[in-house]
Amino acid sequence: MSVSPKINTNKLTADDLIYGYMNGIFPMADTDGTLYWYSPDPRAIIPIDTYKPPKSLRPVLNKKTFEVRINTDFEGVMRNCAAARKGDDETWISEEIIEAYCELHHMGLAYSVETYIENRLVGGLYGVSIGAAFFGESMFYKVPDGSKVAFHYLMEILKNQGFELLDTQFINDNVRRFGAIEIPRGEYVKALKKSLERRCLFTENALEHLFKV
Repeated sequence: MSVSPKINTNKLTADDLIYGYMNGIFPMADTDGTLYWYSPDPRAIIPIDTYKPPKSLRPVLNKKTFEVRINTDFEGVMRNCAAARKGDDETWISEEIIEAYCELHHMGLAYSVETYIENRLVGGLYGVSIGAAFFGESMFYKVPDGSKVAFHYLMEILKNQGFELLDTQFINDNVRRFGAIEIPRGEYVKALKKSLERRCLFTENALEHLFKV
């Protein structure tokens, strides 16, 4: 894995994030707040075209237990993702990272997919959309299946809008259950370059078509 510390002493900005994602790197904070840029080899991705919801999730989707929204509370999703890791004091989502991604969100390049029960945020995920690539960052849940449903609708949106690449950075059991695979860094860079040549829209009304079908 390629790891390097943040070079400049200025705060992380949305422009830093854009440059990083377009060049196959992303930041994570250490426990002391120091930012490092990562470029894993191999890299984890989830093939979009072959995604199918786990059989265990289908009854949940049919019951429509959750209301699904986009960008209703982007910062809230980020803070919940950070809080989910504070139990072991190893959160990589620092205040600096939250501020930079919220800036990117206001520029229209970072999105959250959220699940609600009775108007209460109970799950969700966030990531970055550039070209035909979506870079998944983190997810959380407060009730069972809250994040799984959000992820399912993320995948449906990506398929519907013609996205080509879903980057999940590292492989783990959480992303593996959604079909994540590992590919060499060189192969990832080629796929990234290709996806950046096209433009796909991750719009806030992307859910409308899905719920009409």
